[in-house]
Amino acid sequence: MAYSICDFRLLLLPAAVVFIYIQMRLFATQSEYSDRIAAAVESENHCTSQMRLLIDQISSQQERIVALEEEKQRQELECGQLKLLVKDLERKGLERLIDKVQVPVAAVVVMACNRADYLERTINSILKYQSSVASRYPLFVSQDGPHLDVKTKALSYDQLTYMQHLDYDSVQTERPGELIAYYKIARHYKWALDKLFYKHNFSRVIILEDDMEIAPDFFDYFEAAAALLDQDKSIMAVSSWNDNGQKQFVQDPYALYRSDFFPGLGWMLSRTIWDELSPKWPKAYWDDWLRLKDNHKGRQFIRPEVCRTYNFGEHGSSLGQFYQQYLAPIKLNDVQVDWKSRDLSYLTKDKYTNYFAKIVKKAKPLPGADALLKVHNIEGDVRIQYKNQRQFEDIARQFGIFEEWKDGIPRTAYKGIVVFRYQTTRRIFLVAPESLRQLGIRDT
Repeated sequence: MAYSICDFRLLLLPAAVVFIYIQMRLFATQSEYSDRIAAAVESENHCTSQMRLLIDQISSQQERIVALEEEKQRQELECGQLKLLVKDLERKGLERLIDKVQVPVAAVVVMACNRADYLERTINSILKYQSSVASRYPLFVSQDGPHLDVKTKALSYDQLTYMQHLDYDSVQTERPGELIAYYKIARHYKWALDKLFYKHNFSRVIILEDDMEIAPDFFDYFEAAAALLDQDKSIMAVSSWNDNGQKQFVQDPYALYRSDFFPGLGWMLSRTIWDELSPKWPKAYWDDWLRLKDNHKGRQFIRPEVCRTYNFGEHGSSLGQFYQQYLAPIKLNDVQVDWKSRDLSYLTKDKYTNYFAKIVKKAKPLPGADALLKVHNIEGDVRIQYKNQRQFEDIARQFGIFEEWKDGIPRTAYKGIVVFRYQTTRRIFLVAPESLRQLGIRDT
């Protein structure tokens, strides 16, 4: 019995050891879990803190976004108000003059210098007919020099854009006794046309001077001619002027001609032509330079029989040269021609030679001697052949038309032929020696 009790005690000892070991392991495990739970709680607290920080940052960002949205709306409102203000302030500028829907036919520029009274008369004449088509013909005044009265006068008009060319570089004339004015004029023309074509990006420009009045159909005429200018590359420019447009030499307001002689005095050219001319623009006498064969290169000019401009500038840089004899008697067209309804295709290069040849061929030939006396006894159109420049000048002097030639071409001539009316609707054709052959007419 005592032996059994001893064995039982011996068994209790290992059991106690195991129990104690198990308890110690449980305690260690509980401690470990407790540490993990504490770490998890701490991590959770850290995450919670980070989340709260992020929420605070997001809340702050949202407030900033709201503030930015409000600022954006305020700036958009201010921008809209500024745009309205700019539009109002630009009422004298180009954007007011150009209709956003319509592409301008051409800019119209008045070249001015120091004649404020002349400029006023010119602008008033233009505005009389331009106001209804202002979006298609934006009006500019380009002044050469600082003359204050001219600048003040130009700026007094809301309907135009003012440009000023200030050139203080000295002028060296190429020949003694030349007028400096012609050099300054050439510089001004190049500056103004460069501005209009390259800064304002117009495709065509009509050039007027500050001593001109325009006809009622001036703008309709140029709109119709613009299509010709674009279509026919043998046309270098379109003019509103006829050098022999004096009252006694014109009749038909519908008649248009091609000419080898540059007329000037109210003319339109395209950007394509200006791209060619601008780099080699002359120092002076730009109009006579354009009349040189090396520059117009066989291209021609459209001109009317009855002028669409009238030059009243007796006093100017040319010192009134030819004014009383040739300029004062010019007839300014007073008929409102509906150019849009007229077919002008006869003026294209392919058709015009035949068209003009038929008219010339029907004219009765006369010898050049005493032509004026012989014409009185003949009804209908007449053609008078001249042998050379000297004989042409003699015949021209008899009738009273321009005698002048430039680079072998008489004023207004087409293939050497100068045409004008005399007394009635009768046309007189002064014909060069080679003219009939160039037109394909056999001289009988």
